[in-house]
Amino acid sequence: MFHDKNVIVCPDWIMSRKLLSKFEESHGHCTRDPWPQLGITRSSAPDRMGCLKLGDNVDRLLLDGLESIVEKAHVISDRAQMQNYLADETAGPVKPKPANDLVLVRPANTQQVSAVLQLANRHHLAVFPRGGGTGLVGGAVPTHDGIILSLERMNRIEIDKENMMAIAEAGATLQRLANTAGQAGLFFPPHPGDENAQFGGLVATNAGGSRAVRYGVMRNQVKALEIVTATGEVLSLGGRLHKNNVGYDLMQLIIGSEGTLAVITKVTLRLYPKFAATATIILPYSNRDDAMSTVQKILQEAGTPLAIEYVSRDLLEMTATHLGERWPVAVGNCYLIIIGAEASRDQLIPQSVRIREICRQNGGFEPFYVESQRDQDKILRIRSNIYFALKNETVDILDISVPVSELVRVIDSIEKIAREDKLFLPVFGHAADGNLHIHIMKREGDTPDHVKALRNEIYGIAIDAGGVITGEHGIGKIRTDKIQSCLAKEEIELMKAIKRVFDPNNVLNPGAKIPA
Repeated sequence: MFHDKNVIVCPDWIMSRKLLSKFEESHGHCTRDPWPQLGITRSSAPDRMGCLKLGDNVDRLLLDGLESIVEKAHVISDRAQMQNYLADETAGPVKPKPANDLVLVRPANTQQVSAVLQLANRHHLAVFPRGGGTGLVGGAVPTHDGIILSLERMNRIEIDKENMMAIAEAGATLQRLANTAGQAGLFFPPHPGDENAQFGGLVATNAGGSRAVRYGVMRNQVKALEIVTATGEVLSLGGRLHKNNVGYDLMQLIIGSEGTLAVITKVTLRLYPKFAATATIILPYSNRDDAMSTVQKILQEAGTPLAIEYVSRDLLEMTATHLGERWPVAVGNCYLIIIGAEASRDQLIPQSVRIREICRQNGGFEPFYVESQRDQDKILRIRSNIYFALKNETVDILDISVPVSELVRVIDSIEKIAREDKLFLPVFGHAADGNLHIHIMKREGDTPDHVKALRNEIYGIAIDAGGVITGEHGIGKIRTDKIQSCLAKEEIELMKAIKRVFDPNNVLNPGAKIPA
């Protein structure tokens, strides 16, 4: 029997202290089966499989148990009050449907997370860890009856300036960390897009973004994790270290596991010196081949910028109009958007000059160069809002990853499909790391009948090019049926075995990351 504050969790049932006292006053010390005496039939009482959600009486017992762990105001069963927790940013036509019988729990600390997970695991209740809800593959959607576990209240940030690290709780947002680090003269590089994303989710999905070409993805920034396992154990993995070669690297296994192996409660992240000089350079081209041929030459001859993005002119102009802005470049049909960032302007200018030379040597027009933060922010805002400009007409968003050398061929193949099917399939992405975003759009307001076949065809193009079906967004709950296209059967079986070790009762985010 496990005791936690005012909750009694027994092998077969859970009840609040209040209900337990009521029973014991009339019947003596509780030993085995109190349900009939409490007016609850055995058919509606929780059984060994943890069916705490069956019937109003059992629902009340579950709520009593949760409310004795987490403050009552943060245990919510009213559907209307949890609407913002039932979905993420997945495109509407492919968004998973949330389950009907759910309770939202917002713990304040790791100890509360641990107690909730012990309760849930004992009774085989599904638990869906929840961050900022910015994902695009349904990973945070609660698709089974159970508990939505929102970490939003756990949002403290500590800056360790001496070690150049930040310690962020799972509910801290990217925007807050960027601002807090900046005030300390430090910089956190990853920028996946939505600054409201929370670090529990950012780490659980191994988020990427435009700056990965220089600094890598989220796993390259994580130095330590505090996690809670499915059975409630609290583990500290890693440390404020740059080298650690002890045992298997469980921390790296948790990163990118999409909430299926453990709940992340705290993250230690590497920080860098803040750049003294930045500039945004837009390289205009009349055709994509010239633009893409420039990318590797820039990396080889001018060093690695903070970001190199590829976007077509029509897409940028459409997004600017959506924002009530004007795209500042009037020449070219497609662009490379380059962000330079260095320790001094004396370092930045020579790099920028060399980039200009490479652009002109490879058929580009005169680059558009800005250093003012206001102008740079405007360009970044337009690039970052492509998703929102397309959102209402989007059926699905793919994010294939291919070798950089294959980008032109892959985009050509996708555009050929668009022409043949008379579809609008906007393609843009991170040119320097081979990660492309493809929006499958509605046709005249309707979802195309062959979306699944279209998706499979695009995935096939990526795989034939030596790529994979996702570089950033992850698998979530809407891509699990496609994982076998990239992984051998033996790999998938190993992953299932790992899941069973970490989560023997399959309570953590069931249906996500790997096939059932």
